[in-house]
Amino acid sequence: MANICHVCGKGPGSGNNVSNANNRTKRRFMPNLQKVQILEDGQKKRVKVCTRCLKANKVRKAP
Repeated sequence: MANICHVCGKGPGSGNNVSNANNRTKRRFMPNLQKVQILEDGQKKRVKVCTRCLKANKVRKAP
C-alpha cells in the first residue's frame, strides 16, 4: 500500500539533506499517516489517513 492519504491525497515530498559542508543529498519527507477504520457508504474500511485530516474531522471513524 502506498504512502498516500485516502482523503486528501497527500504523498511523500522531496528535498535535500544539507550537511555542514553544504553537501546536498536527496531525501523524502513522508506524511504522518495513521491506519484507521472509517465509515464509507455504510461500510467499514481500513485506510491510511494523514493526521491533518483526522484533526480536521474530514473522515468519520467507525465505532
